Amino acid sequence: MKTLFLSLLISTLLSLSLSKELCNSHDKKVLLQIKKHFGDPYLLASWKSDTDCCKDWYQVECDSTTNRITSLTIFAGNLSGKIPAAVGDLPYLQNLVFRKLTDITGPIQPAIAKLVHLNFLRLDRLNLTGTVPDFLSRLKNLTFLDLSFNGLSGSIPSSLALLPNLGALHLDRNKLTGSIPESFGKFKGSVPDLYLSHNQLTGKIPASLGNMDFSVIDLSRNMIVGDASMLFGLNKTTRNVYLSRNMLEFSLSKVAFPSGLGNLDISHNKIFGSIPPQMTQIPLQSLNVSYNRLCGQIPVGGRLQSFDFSTYFHNRCLCGVPLQNCK
Repeated sequence: MKTLFLSLLISTLLSLSLSKELCNSHDKKVLLQIKKHFGDPYLLASWKSDTDCCKDWYQVECDSTTNRITSLTIFAGNLSGKIPAAVGDLPYLQNLVFRKLTDITGPIQPAIAKLVHLNFLRLDRLNLTGTVPDFLSRLKNLTFLDLSFNGLSGSIPSSLALLPNLGALHLDRNKLTGSIPESFGKFKGSVPDLYLSHNQLTGKIPASLGNMDFSVIDLSRNMIVGDASMLFGLNKTTRNVYLSRNMLEFSLSKVAFPSGLGNLDISHNKIFGSIPPQMTQIPLQSLNVSYNRLCGQIPVGGRLQSFDFSTYFHNRCLCGVPLQNCK
């Protein structure tokens, strides 16, 4: 009889523990507000008030110890409207992603500033407008910030350089204007991969950027003028540099390239001089110097002859393989 009682007690306790909801009630209420804000879309169909958000809901993740919501990822579906202020009421959120949702409009939600634990913020391929907000610089734990493929305008806030843990900054494919902030040559912590392409940036590249060792820097398809030689250097670990379709004007002859440079595109500029012999020693995977004002013989060796004529054509007087012979 005693054994039967213990067995029933254990069974009852196990049943209660299995039925106990893990989802934090505050977080669940906030998520259901977000769902209601978007008009109960099919994309969020798993978000039901009578199920456990930590066990049964898609697009969210809970901390295994505290069961608080730490990740909200809404990706590729039919969702329209603005990002709701309620996202700022998930205090333990570390990852916030809205992407490939072209009917998401409006400015970047100011309530995101409350998410002090955020380390991954991705709001890309939406239809956001307005400016890149200064408050993003207060999110000191950010390691990844992606606002690409939107309609953001105005200048780039210099305060983004205050983010001490940033590993990648994507502001590409927007409508940003003004110049590259001087502060981007003074990042306070790690030096992020920097993607600023396909905007309407003007002015010169700040000389301070020469102090940084960017692994990746993409400034292509803007209206940037002047010198870019400070981005290179023998002692740097830079792997990818994309500067095409600007109005850059400097001599390539004396540029010292990083020994590990893998991809270089400086096409469609006003760059003059000759291709330095040092480029034969670089393990380039891709190269484009076309549509510039370069002259002289293409150095022989390394990988330089493995690229076809389109890598070099439309220059003032470049010659040698794979172009025509030098006279």
